[in-house]
Amino acid sequence: MIRIATTALAATALLSAAADPKEIRTGEKAFASHTDVKAGVWRHITAKDLPKPGATPSASNGAKMVARPADAWPQALPGFKVELYATGLLNPRLTRTAPNGDIFVAETIGRGEIKIFRGTTPDGKAKETATYATGLNQPFGIAFYPPGPNPQYIYIGNTDSVVRFPYKNGDLKATAAPETIISGIPTGGHSTRDIAFSLDGKKMFVSVGSRSNVDDPDTTPGEKLRANILQYTPEGKFVKVYGAGIRNPVGIAVNPVTGELWCSVNERDQLGDNLVPDYITSVKEDGFYGWPWFYIGGNQDPRHDGKHPELKSKVLVPDVLLQPHNASLQLTFYNGKSFPKEYEGDIFAAEHGSWNKSVRTGYEVVRIPLTKGKASGIYQDFLTGFVLPNGDVWGRPVGVTTAPDGSLLVTDDGSRSIWRVTYTGK
Repeated sequence: MIRIATTALAATALLSAAADPKEIRTGEKAFASHTDVKAGVWRHITAKDLPKPGATPSASNGAKMVARPADAWPQALPGFKVELYATGLLNPRLTRTAPNGDIFVAETIGRGEIKIFRGTTPDGKAKETATYATGLNQPFGIAFYPPGPNPQYIYIGNTDSVVRFPYKNGDLKATAAPETIISGIPTGGHSTRDIAFSLDGKKMFVSVGSRSNVDDPDTTPGEKLRANILQYTPEGKFVKVYGAGIRNPVGIAVNPVTGELWCSVNERDQLGDNLVPDYITSVKEDGFYGWPWFYIGGNQDPRHDGKHPELKSKVLVPDVLLQPHNASLQLTFYNGKSFPKEYEGDIFAAEHGSWNKSVRTGYEVVRIPLTKGKASGIYQDFLTGFVLPNGDVWGRPVGVTTAPDGSLLVTDDGSRSIWRVTYTGK
């Protein structure tokens, strides 16, 4: 039997998730390639498992994208069914479920659109599709305000601004021009801007990734107020940097039970195959996560050797370490009732896939079990199969959200589709 984490929290999480200890990958075995990613496998990477910088060369191994073969289909655990909910999209990225159950999707590239999908046919397709807004500037983040069942606005994160539209439940098209709430967000480099509101609606969080891989903000003006999660009022007044040193917090979300802010992060590249792990973590207010000088605690990036020693002891270790170069994108807290009870409140996250690793990793959806809102560090390969045996890639998960019927919807900008995962029984 493979030895796993011995903390009471980890044991509780494993038991509640019904994990088979024989399937837990730890130590070096926790690091993955597409050849051993399989729905149901559990992994646990810790800071002590990390190799030294440069232990392997920095690879350039971008995905060769191909059309989905007729016999290729996402793979889930036994008891789950995967259907093609929508296809023929241009660039489906982040997705969020409106309070009334409509599914909003950001089409980031091209016309800059926000699309809506409503309902489900007996064969698992969207019943109705509409274009809510168009002409936006690389839209990504979507949030409804105020929190609760009756929003008055929908906020959209453009790459250079946050705008909002008047909104009421059931609207299929914007009823007015967008109002700019935040302008002048720095552009270039990482372009995605996600948005989340605190449960009381008093805080608005906006994620802004770095402009570079590892440029020093001390000497690079373009990195000012980047690699951070910023806090504003809902009216767009800047309050402070809420969480700092987070290279690219692509997806952010507030746990609907605990109220904690969480993020999904693309860490830095070019230190070797297994450095630096991407991660998903709760974000401590005023916390510092290391970029660019340190990573995963007080590990100094050799490209900034000797800089800011006063910060070393302040670097927080993230809750869950994922595969390095995974490109972790949107995350969501499962709030449906149709999956088995042990899934309730767990995190699902989309892993877009690697380029800076000699063997492919990512190209999947992962599940992170939570116990009373806390993660033990383990995660599970949940939805896989987007890479062909020869290494070619046909699908790249981006966004995840829970539909009103409890199914999980996954946007895929590789096959330009939305996948629907339902639970049908043991």
